[in-house]
Amino acid sequence: MKPSIIAIDGPAASGKSTLAKHLADELGYLYFDTGVMYRAITWVVISKGIDPNDGDLVVSLAEVANIDVLPPSLADGRDSDVMINGNDITWEIRKPEVDANVSVISAYPGVRKALTSQQRKIGQRGKVVMVGRDIGTIVLPDADLKIFLDASVEERARRRYLEISNRGEQVSYRRVLKMMKKRDKIDSTRDVAPLCAADDAVIIDSDQLSIDEVFVKVKLIIEKWKGSD
Repeated sequence: MKPSIIAIDGPAASGKSTLAKHLADELGYLYFDTGVMYRAITWVVISKGIDPNDGDLVVSLAEVANIDVLPPSLADGRDSDVMINGNDITWEIRKPEVDANVSVISAYPGVRKALTSQQRKIGQRGKVVMVGRDIGTIVLPDADLKIFLDASVEERARRRYLEISNRGEQVSYRRVLKMMKKRDKIDSTRDVAPLCAADDAVIIDSDQLSIDEVFVKVKLIIEKWKGSD
């Protein structure tokens, strides 16, 4: 046997999404990055010129938004297609202005409530690797295996800076670091589902590890889990 429901949490740019995708491919499981849902709502808010601090309006948008995540339709580096109301916004949700506002919007209890129940239903079907910030603590507290992937804010800002630069967009490392620190503070101190490792999560510091080395570590954890069952 092997864990059927795997939850992977961690702060922004810790490498959790890449790890989850590798694991899902290896196991033949569904890869589900719940963060794209919050990014999609953030993109809608920004594109409509709505103040992210207008909580009531933001929540009302989250309650009616039609978000879908599909297998990738283009070989442009995407892991999946992110659709909202039939429109492909896969890369739009990765823009710096979304980075700067997603934590504010995802902290609204109404937004989280609107999206959490849908995430839970998908996860409880099994054979899933779900990645986010509150999967092991809130969305899937009974997950078979919980991983919390961490790294220093400086290393994570470096990774995000390279990711944005490689897409041909202009941004400074200093600005990315500033946004990352702001996001960490919001994520870890919000009243609803703050970012933290579940008590029974395996914590991995990826500062000095490549994604391949992290992947090997987690594969060994899965093998050990199998051996104990």
